[in-house]
Amino acid sequence: MSPLAASPCDAVDILKAVIMAIAWHLTFGMYGFWLPNDPRGSWSDFAFAKHLYVFGGATKVNTRHSRAYNTHDRQKRLEAKKHLKFSPVHLTGDQALVVSRGFKQVVADTGLPVYACAIMPDHVHLVVGLHQRTVESLVSQLKSCATKQLTTAGKHPLEGQRSPWSRGYWLVYLDTPEDVQAAIQYVRQNPIRDGLREQNWSFVVPFE
Repeated sequence: MSPLAASPCDAVDILKAVIMAIAWHLTFGMYGFWLPNDPRGSWSDFAFAKHLYVFGGATKVNTRHSRAYNTHDRQKRLEAKKHLKFSPVHLTGDQALVVSRGFKQVVADTGLPVYACAIMPDHVHLVVGLHQRTVESLVSQLKSCATKQLTTAGKHPLEGQRSPWSRGYWLVYLDTPEDVQAAIQYVRQNPIRDGLREQNWSFVVPFE
């Protein structure tokens, strides 16, 4: 989720970013993707689950840049994931295709312009145009429609025991065409960097 302001200066910076934004880079994960006490930091205030709290409290940070490649205690992160109630979700290729159908339905229902999309095994990247709906409601609908498609197709990774998605999302405001193009390129390259095929979804449109 977009970080909360830690000071009046932060609040001003975030407000400027909101006003100047011409697009959004959204990222949200599957269950178990990024824990509230991830040693690289998180945007969570609490680690509620007792089985996770033994690995430390929430590691809240207020930075907006990606922390995915920050140096961290990888073993500690992986050990914490072993103590989740369910196994972390990793989508197969077939499941990713089903998720894309849910996203396509949201695009058709809302008119959300999607400039790039990468459905990774444990998280999703989207570069989207501004919309009259809030980011929260759009992300909620994307997750909900994708989950319904997985359930209908009999491919729900947790067999309906709980949502296959983690809570919340990450949001980066893009305020120049160059920023948007850079984000689009990043999202397009995401599968390739992980040794997967390039993804081309029918609901993605060119950025004008």
